[in-house]
Amino acid sequence: MDMGLINKTALVTGSTKGIGKAIAIELAKEGVNVLINGRNHEEAERVVDEIKAAYPNTSPQNAVADIVNVTEREALFAKFPQVDILVNNTGIYEIMSYDEVDDAVWEKYFQTNVLAANALSKFYMPGMLSGGFGRILFIASEEAVMPSGQMPQYAVTKSMLLSLSKSLSKLTAGTEVTVNTIMPGPTLSENVQQIIESVFPDVNMTFEQKEKTFMAANLPQSELQRFIRPGEIGRLAAFVCSPYATPFKGSPIRMDGGMVPTIY
Repeated sequence: MDMGLINKTALVTGSTKGIGKAIAIELAKEGVNVLINGRNHEEAERVVDEIKAAYPNTSPQNAVADIVNVTEREALFAKFPQVDILVNNTGIYEIMSYDEVDDAVWEKYFQTNVLAANALSKFYMPGMLSGGFGRILFIASEEAVMPSGQMPQYAVTKSMLLSLSKSLSKLTAGTEVTVNTIMPGPTLSENVQQIIESVFPDVNMTFEQKEKTFMAANLPQSELQRFIRPGEIGRLAAFVCSPYATPFKGSPIRMDGGMVPTIY
């Protein structure tokens, strides 16, 4: 299916690995010129080369920057002053008890998971509105609507993204610009895969066996009973960024593998 995205430009933050990289790849498949963002120049350059080799009709570029750093963020804006699609994927997480979360931790998570994404949205949205098309997509988590209690500092910031998305969406009324949020459930990032392999070092077990055993013991509430693959999230993101998804306005879109047990 042609998503109608050929020659669009997309900035995907945190796209050197994991969900961000998967989204960038799926957008490139649709002919999008993706701007690969991360804090490490070499890592970003490797992904640019990978995408260029796989999709030679696109023009990926290195958009290295620490988007939490105001100076680096401003330099990014100067280099790439306009995009059609902004995917706010960058985020940090860590299992912590509430007692461990001091003011410095709260501030770090607020700056990284919320304020950086807000700054990018505030900069790029006016150009989208004046150009007649645009997509802003936040990547949240099922923790936004079903906090596990294992990382309150993370859950709070992801809930804030839902509110921010809806507030920004109000500003797009009557336009072809949309602002939405995808809430993935447990996803098989590189770090998660390493954790599973370390928990089950038995070389006679396939990864699928290790994964199912891990899920049954640690995430029995998942109906999927496997980790979501980043590419699955990437494909959903590509659709939400397409002209076919314009009716999605301020929508929190769940892709949680059945983790959330409620209708809403």
